[in-house]
Amino acid sequence: MNATKIKNVAIEAINIPLDEPFTIAIGTKYAIENVLITIQLENGMEGYGEAAPLEPINGENQATALAALNSCREFLIGQDVANYRQIARHLKSVFRAQVTARTAIEMALIDAFTKSLNIPLFQFWGGAEQTIETDYTIDIVTPDVAKLNAAKLKQKGYRTLKTKVGKNLVHDIDRLLAIREGAPDCRLMLDANQGYSPSEAVHFLEELEKNNIHPELFEQPVIKHDLRGMKFVKDHSSVPIGADESVFTVADAINVVQTGCADLINIKLMKSGLVEALDIAAIARSANLGLMIGCMIETKLALGCAVHFAAGLGGFSFIDLDPHLSPNQEPVIGGPAFNDPVYTLPVNLPGIGISKKCPL
Repeated sequence: MNATKIKNVAIEAINIPLDEPFTIAIGTKYAIENVLITIQLENGMEGYGEAAPLEPINGENQATALAALNSCREFLIGQDVANYRQIARHLKSVFRAQVTARTAIEMALIDAFTKSLNIPLFQFWGGAEQTIETDYTIDIVTPDVAKLNAAKLKQKGYRTLKTKVGKNLVHDIDRLLAIREGAPDCRLMLDANQGYSPSEAVHFLEELEKNNIHPELFEQPVIKHDLRGMKFVKDHSSVPIGADESVFTVADAINVVQTGCADLINIKLMKSGLVEALDIAAIARSANLGLMIGCMIETKLALGCAVHFAAGLGGFSFIDLDPHLSPNQEPVIGGPAFNDPVYTLPVNLPGIGISKKCPL
C-alpha cells in the first residue's frame, strides 16, 4: 500500500449568501457559489480544495465546475499525491478551460501531500514570511457608503484600500474623493476590471491628478486582450499599471513582459492553478515586474491557500485577500489566523491547516 495514494474523492457544492452584494465593472455577486473537493488518502489524511468560478472572469460557473470535478473522480482515485505536478499537467491537457476546477484539485492534492509530510504549506513553498498584510476592497457603491466604509476600515487598522472602478468615470471619481475623505491616510488602489478604453483610462487618471488623488496602482484598466491599449495607459501615466485578467497562463505572462504593458502582475490561483502560478511568479520576477496576489469570491479555504502562497514565496508588493464571510458563515475552520488586516501563518498546522465543518 502506498500511503499517499488517493483512496476516495468527495465533491460538494458551497452556497453561502453574501451579507451585501459585491459589484464590480462587469457584474454583481449576491452569493458564494463554489465547489469543495475532499481527497482522502490511504494514510487517512484528507486534502481540501475549492473552486471559485466567476463567470465574467473565467467563463465558469458552479455547474460547470461540479461537472468537471465529478468527471475527474475516477481518474484521481489511485493517484499518488506526491505526483501533483504530473497530475496537474495531465488535467490541464484535458480540462484546459476549467481552470477553477483544476485549481481545486491541485489545492487538495498539495494540501494532502504537505499534511503527509507534516509541514505547513507556506514552509513547503519557501517560508519567506510568516505574516502578510492585506488591503480591503470597497466595491462600486455610492459615495456616502464608500466614505462610511472607508472610515470603518481605517478604524480597523487597514492601511491600504482598493476600490472598483470602470462603470462610470464621474461616479468613480466621486467615490474616490469620498474614500479619501473617510480615510485620508490610507493608500489607494484602483481596479477597473477591464471597464475603460485606453483613452478613458488616461483621462480618468488625469482627472484624479487634478483632484490630488495619487493611486498606488491601477489594475487592469482595459479589456484583457488589448495589451497595446494597456501599454498606452502605462506610457501616459506615472501610476503603476497592473495586469490581472490579462494573465491566466505562463504564455500570457510572457506576452505582458514582451509588450512592456504593465509594471506588475496580479496572480490569482483561480486564474491559473497553483502549479502554473508558481511559474508566473518566476517569470514576473525574472523580468523585474512587481507581484500582487488577489482572489475571487472565496471562502477561507481558497483564501488561506493564497495566503500560504504569498507568504511562502514572499516579495508580493500588494496583497488583496480580504475575506467576504464572517467566521460563523465559513464552511471550514482553521487556516491562517486573521486579525484585521494581518494574516499570521500557523507553524504547527500542516498543509493549509483547514478542517471541514460537519455538516458542510
